[in-house]
Amino acid sequence: GGIGSLKKCVSAGEALPDATRQLWKQATGIEIIDGIGATEMIHIFISSPPEAVRRGAIGQVVPGYQARIVDDDGQPLPPGAVGRLAVKGPTGCRYLADVRQSQYVQDGWNLTGDAFSMDADGYFFYQARTDDMIVSAGYNIAGPEVESALLAHPAVAECGVVGVPDEERGQIVKAVVVLREGQVPSEALARELQDFVKRTIAPYKYPRAVEFAAALPRTETGKLQRFRLRQAG
Repeated sequence: GGIGSLKKCVSAGEALPDATRQLWKQATGIEIIDGIGATEMIHIFISSPPEAVRRGAIGQVVPGYQARIVDDDGQPLPPGAVGRLAVKGPTGCRYLADVRQSQYVQDGWNLTGDAFSMDADGYFFYQARTDDMIVSAGYNIAGPEVESALLAHPAVAECGVVGVPDEERGQIVKAVVVLREGQVPSEALARELQDFVKRTIAPYKYPRAVEFAAALPRTETGKLQRFRLRQAG
């Protein structure tokens, strides 16, 4: 009984923040096995065994599947480039007499709604849902990357990052932050979090708007409802 009987741990449903992965490893000694699948594919198609985990990556292609990163025209992109994830394998879905067939399946490749990059070793790195990518002053910014940076700050319990309209920049990055117990919202703390993101990832990715909240909107399965954060402005 107890935690000592735990052999493996699997994450699914949302991108696994690196801070969560590290805290779990420190507490249990066990690597979390991350992975991504899709309802349309009926299977996980990218994952890694514990001994092959690479920091920040979802994993590599599961045997039997192929995956690549493509541009808006469906053409393959080189390692390091951010684009749409395309997957091919023994499972999948077809839309009969439905316009979604031409949108979702092209030349046998199932086009997901996820933005990814792939490194030279074939490890896939999640960026965001394609409709969650933030374009601010010409920069493409992945909300989950900013969330991971904020979660590494000791004052932050959880957070959600979205793009909100801005006349000058098109969009700006907005963070909705739930603080850990004992932490008090303040303008000084908001500035501290902004500076922390600048130092952790890149200055242009920092949240220009920070809002503190008691809780985040989630589905019954725990997925963050970013569209509700966008609606709230």
